[in-house]
Amino acid sequence: MSKVLRAIGLMSGTSLDGIDVALIETDGEAQVVRGPAATVPYPTDFRDRLRQCLDTARTLTSRTVRPGTLAEVELELTERHAEAVDHFLSNHSLQRAGIDVIGFHGQTVLHRPNQALTVQLGDGPLLAKLTGIDVVYDLRAADCAAGGQGAPLVPVYHRALVERLPQKPVAVVNIGGVANVTFIGLDGSLIAFDTGPGNAMIDDWMGRQTNRAFDAHGNFAATGTPSEDHLAEYLKHSHFAAVPPKSLDRNAFPIELISDLSAADGAATLTAFTAASIARAREHMPQEPTLWIICGGGRKNRTLMRMLAARVENAVVPSEAVGLDGDSLEAEAWGYLAVRSLQGLPITFPGTTGVQQPLSGGVLAKAR
Repeated sequence: MSKVLRAIGLMSGTSLDGIDVALIETDGEAQVVRGPAATVPYPTDFRDRLRQCLDTARTLTSRTVRPGTLAEVELELTERHAEAVDHFLSNHSLQRAGIDVIGFHGQTVLHRPNQALTVQLGDGPLLAKLTGIDVVYDLRAADCAAGGQGAPLVPVYHRALVERLPQKPVAVVNIGGVANVTFIGLDGSLIAFDTGPGNAMIDDWMGRQTNRAFDAHGNFAATGTPSEDHLAEYLKHSHFAAVPPKSLDRNAFPIELISDLSAADGAATLTAFTAASIARAREHMPQEPTLWIICGGGRKNRTLMRMLAARVENAVVPSEAVGLDGDSLEAEAWGYLAVRSLQGLPITFPGTTGVQQPLSGGVLAKAR
């Protein structure tokens, strides 16, 4: 039996909005006790610099080099994560010595699995030094090096969480910057892949057209009309017909395609694109899910949830409807994955990333 450890998970997602922090106690298998969680938003100026890093990273051919401002931003990002851990421990009266490991996602700035390349900003050894807690980081790299997609990594945690639910099969959809789905079969088998865009394109469009960071509750998209022609054009992308496992870079789809639309119609079209691409994921599932559980920021977009419910056959519910915290789930998963890494348990599988056999991963940075 694996040892139960206390882990903090740190997730900085493709939406570039901030750091999610969560505590769990787990053996890395079926035993999971979820603890407190928090979100630390990035200030606007730092978020803008992260966006600039996405452009700089386009030219990368190695996951270890940091040209331009990447090194400077990586240092600040790591320091911000350390501060987030310090505040989290203090706010929840947690003892540093009582935490066994931190699972550190870092900030993805480039993801090209066809080139065996995935790049996450974040200095694991520095974070371990600053926090005084062991850190497991770079959790995607081993999978990419072994021929896998390096994403998604959360499915094994999804399976642990829905183990108790009577409904099977289940689809768990995380709508972050990019959307991904985990299909959990009657026998616990996993199929997982990136479905298409999540919030990132909508956020980028809102920033350009309205100077707002995102479309709160989907209210702005609700005032527009989706363009079926533009939607059909987006759905011609080769990603949708490709057999999973498959994953996407944040900037896989050109936002310029809808530059001729009004601000409201563009928001409506991108929201419909996210919903339609998630619904198309059913083409790669052996059975229709009896329940769709939605986590991540996208579950708060009422227009998106309505559009998705109109496109699939069974119930679409936010994660809270089944007792899960949709804001902290991804951070919890990174803590869970860190524990699995320490235990030598696999974190990626043929059905989730396409790796040839179940594979562990992650790099351990010792605090001392």
